[in-house]
Amino acid sequence: MHWFVAKVVYQIICGDGNHTPQFDEQLRLISAVTKKDACDKAREIGMQEQYAFKNQQQELVQWKFINVPEVYTLDQLTDGMELYSRIEEPGDPNSYIAWLQMKSAQLQGQQYFELNV
Repeated sequence: MHWFVAKVVYQIICGDGNHTPQFDEQLRLISAVTKKDACDKAREIGMQEQYAFKNQQQELVQWKFINVPEVYTLDQLTDGMELYSRIEEPGDPNSYIAWLQMKSAQLQGQQYFELNV
């Protein structure tokens, strides 16, 4: 097993979403055999840790999983521990999401290349 750090990104949506777009970028520790396994595991964590709650105004607040755009190999630490979290407020949320999806697709393509070399 090896240690990896993966960036897991969530979109924060409050009520009908008519607010400044926010994204939570979290760095997570992942224990896995390969980088591809780490990426898959990080996506599972992202899906499992989506959540929603009602705020004081009874509006639904959601942490919606977007994707895993980055995975890096690390030395030994604790599996699944959140290392970093940052709230992002991009001017154009659709472009931001498209950029995250593109980075994730590049990561998957790189892993495919690494497996077949």
